[in-house]
Amino acid sequence: MKVRQTDLPGVLVFEPVVHRDPRGFFLETWREESCRAAGIVIPFVQDNHSRSTLGTLRGLHAQVKNPQGKLVRVIEGEIFDVAVDIRPGSPTYGRWTGERLGADNFRQLWIPPGFAHGFCVLSEAAQVEYKCTAYYDRNDEIAISWRDPDLAIEWPIADPLLSDKDRNAPRLRDLEAMLGSHGR
Repeated sequence: MKVRQTDLPGVLVFEPVVHRDPRGFFLETWREESCRAAGIVIPFVQDNHSRSTLGTLRGLHAQVKNPQGKLVRVIEGEIFDVAVDIRPGSPTYGRWTGERLGADNFRQLWIPPGFAHGFCVLSEAAQVEYKCTAYYDRNDEIAISWRDPDLAIEWPIADPLLSDKDRNAPRLRDLEAMLGSHGR
């Protein structure tokens, strides 16, 4: 498995070896020793799966007390996947990186704990699966505005389909006191 560093330290792109023949393809979607070699030594405890339609934007989401690392992949369609560093004191705090993930390119994005995560759907539909290093906790989750001008994320869609939570999410600066109080 090939591992590529993004412009945010710790956020990695995994590109598995795909074995193709006339019947189709085969690949390893996760291998512990590949993750360990890339510096990911946190165990995965939960797998999630979502399906969304064209133009849907989910995020930006994170957990504060029990941050989740996520290994994200797409099994149908294509998304633009985003990670934002929300670790107080980090030299890359408030910076983002994005990657196109798709069922055809097989790429996976590793988003370490302490980063917010979001994605938008670029195809008619997309199914996204991701492994998490901490259990989901609704009471610990925060949402950050997808259009926060301080983050200036270059989303490839202008008028996304949003949940009420994401539509009304505050800017990162409005959450800084809460983030700082947990010493991350």
